[in-house]
Amino acid sequence: MNDCERIREACAARGLLLDDRQLLLLGEYARLLESKNRTINLVSRKEEAPLLIRHVFHSLLIGLFHPFRDGEKVIDIGTGGGLPGIPLAIAFPSTKFLLIDSIGKKITACQQMIRALELRNVLAKKARAEEIRGMIFDTVLSRQVAPLGTLCGYAEKLLKPSGTLLCLKGGDLKQEIQEAIDAAGTNNGFPSEVTTLPIEAFDNCFREKQIVIARR
Repeated sequence: MNDCERIREACAARGLLLDDRQLLLLGEYARLLESKNRTINLVSRKEEAPLLIRHVFHSLLIGLFHPFRDGEKVIDIGTGGGLPGIPLAIAFPSTKFLLIDSIGKKITACQQMIRALELRNVLAKKARAEEIRGMIFDTVLSRQVAPLGTLCGYAEKLLKPSGTLLCLKGGDLKQEIQEAIDAAGTNNGFPSEVTTLPIEAFDNCFREKQIVIARR
């Protein structure tokens, strides 16, 4: 069984069904990301697991715990090479994604990959989270970009009242989560609730990795 089929099986077991075209796009995105990563530092080059598993499937894990809705508006803060936004845009083609990063060459790489994959539900823009004005989102995404408290500060200004912040993080998060909750008073009460979900997939590939869900 190749890595794409392993991803299909792992996602299906958790209720996320991917068709052949989506698997093809995920595989092509992984190849594009690996190619561009040779000249632009988009993801770590030191990890042993295949990029398709370590980065693409890792991003899809959010969709296993948060079923994105048709028309849902999502912003991915500090997307880097398009993670987790691009894999999720492939898996949820009726959800609208905005990918932002402060580094121009990374956003240029994202824009090139989006065009190559012919994705219509995702845009990439060079910007910092604090520079986004006049736009409100249902969901904020982030992948190991900043401490949770900092991300909650960004998210509070970008989210609808019922919105959710979804993060992919690793390590011992107890202190980081407590600091975010303690700072909620300066973020208009966000977050009032933080949930962590351990990731168990592909043996020990995601050991100590967690999905962090912050809500009002």
